Formats: sequence, C-alpha cells, structure tokens
Amino acid sequence: MSPAPDAVAAMPLLLALAIAALISALITWTSRPLLQRYALARPNARSSHRIPTPQGAGIAVITATLLIASAWAVWANVAIPPALVVATIVIALVGFADDIVSLPVLVRLVLQGVCVGAVVFTAPDTARIVPAVPLALERGLILLGGVWFVNLVNFMDGLDLMTVAEVVPVTALLLLLGMHGDLSWPAVLIATALCGAMLGFAPFNKPVAKVFLGDVGSLPIGLLLGWCLLELAWQGQPAAALLLPGYYLADATITLFRRIIRREQFWSAHRSHFYQHATDNGFAVSRVIGEVFTLNLVLAGLALVTVRAGSTAITIASLLAGAVAIGFVLRRFSRSQIC
Repeated sequence: MSPAPDAVAAMPLLLALAIAALISALITWTSRPLLQRYALARPNARSSHRIPTPQGAGIAVITATLLIASAWAVWANVAIPPALVVATIVIALVGFADDIVSLPVLVRLVLQGVCVGAVVFTAPDTARIVPAVPLALERGLILLGGVWFVNLVNFMDGLDLMTVAEVVPVTALLLLLGMHGDLSWPAVLIATALCGAMLGFAPFNKPVAKVFLGDVGSLPIGLLLGWCLLELAWQGQPAAALLLPGYYLADATITLFRRIIRREQFWSAHRSHFYQHATDNGFAVSRVIGEVFTLNLVLAGLALVTVRAGSTAITIASLLAGAVAIGFVLRRFSRSQIC
C-alpha cells in the first residue's frame, strides 16, 4: 500500500525536480543533431515557425519523467499504475512514428483510444467522480474526454514555449496540493518529474525555438497530465481539475466546434486557434506566452482556493472567475493589437 503524501513530505522534491530537468536538458542537447537529420519540421502556411526546426525533443521529456518518477516510486514504495507507464510509452512511439512519417488519422485515434482506455478501465472501481452515475457510463465519458485531452495538448503545442507555459504551472500546483494530502502520491511523483522535465526542455524551446516537442512529446504529456488531473478529480476536487487546464480546454474546444460548424476538415492542420490568431493580430510570441502563463497562474490560484476553501459557493465563484479570466484572454487574442 502506498504511503500518504504527508508520510514522505520531507523527501527531496526539489532535488528530484532538478534531476529530471538535468536529464531532460542533457538528452535534448545530445539528440538535437539526430533530430535535425531525421525529424525536421519544415514550415508551411499553417506553421508558426519560419525556419526548418528539428522536432522530437519530447523523447527527452518523457524519458526524464518516467525515469525519475519510477525510480522515486521504487525508493518510496509507491505504486505507479503499470498501465499508465505502458500507455505513455506506446503513445510516445505512435507520436514518434507520426513525426517521421504521417500516420492516418483513424490509426492514431484507435491507438490513442486503446492507451487511454487501458489507463481508465484498469483504475479501481472506487475511483469515482460522480458516484450517482453508472460506473460504465462514467468511465466511457472519461475515455472520450481522455482521448480529446491527449489530442488537444498536441493541437495547442504550436508556439514556442506554449506547452511549457501550460504544463509547468499546472504540475507545480499539483505538487503543492499533493504535499498537503489533496492528491495521490503516484500523481505527485508524475507531476513533479514532468514539471522538472519541462523546465529542462524550456531553454531549447524559447523563441526562436531550437527544437520542438513533436507528437512524441505532446501526446504522452497530454496522457500524463490528464491522468494527474483525473486523480485530482477522483480525490474529490473536480473543480480544481477543470480550472487548471482551463485555457487549453477552452481554446482547443471552442476552435474545434467552430471548425465543425463551418464544415471544415477539423482533423487537419490549421491556424484557427486563439493563440495563432494572436500572433496574426500583432502579438509577439513572447507576449502570447506571457499572457498564457499569467492566466495559468491565476487559474492555479483559483484551483487552490476551491481545494482549501471546501465551500460550494466559493467553488462556484472560482469557476465563474476562471471562465471570465479565460474569456478575457481569448478576446484579447482575437483582436488586433499594436505591439
């Protein structure tokens, strides 16, 4: 049985985070020449970059995350679900194959569905968000939501440092919540290692990026982050689990429905996301990333309030405040600016 987070609160969390960052940075640096040769992302009409850039640094991020989290789990006698580890590796391999040779959409979705389903349906029956809903129905909805979350992280990873600006605040707060007993210890380990790995990748991805995550990174990051948020919801904090990824959820979901309504090929590459409109409307990349990062800090603060307050009224108010903050940023990104 895994110990409660409080029982191991004195563990060197910052050291583990730093080691994950170091491993991620080292693998990214050493793999760049190989990625430059075999996994070059060439710019096109839908790209945000203007020069050919290697992609695939997600190999470093995922390797560092799984290595540190697994080693730490063994040392602390914590059980990370084997299905999560295997599914993460499989989705990373699917993403890497897609980075090299584009895979058919249906093939990608089926493999992603199998991976997400393996994680969802091997969870204990006691892990519930809404106990009044039949278990099979709830798990089916989580499966659909999980596949969408994996893909939306991939869709949103289209600007230098964008996923860093999203993942670091979310995982940092998950770490903080875990240290206060509000998150399962396996999820704390994954969140800590992922936060460190993303920080190690960040210097190589700052504008103008020297390397991209690629699908080998964005897809499994979506799975790991989605699982951590699901664990938070299973711990009785669904509002916090919704607030934390609020910007990514809103931008990607609204964009998807807009494209469906316009009868566009919504599964194909495009430049319809709000953050893409922002750069087209005169925002510098650094400004877009700064506003997204600031918004995520606000959402993390509101998520923390919902967890610590334990009040329905405060939770509702926090959700409304989060929606207003997200709407404000989306509206700004949609309007032309003078930089």
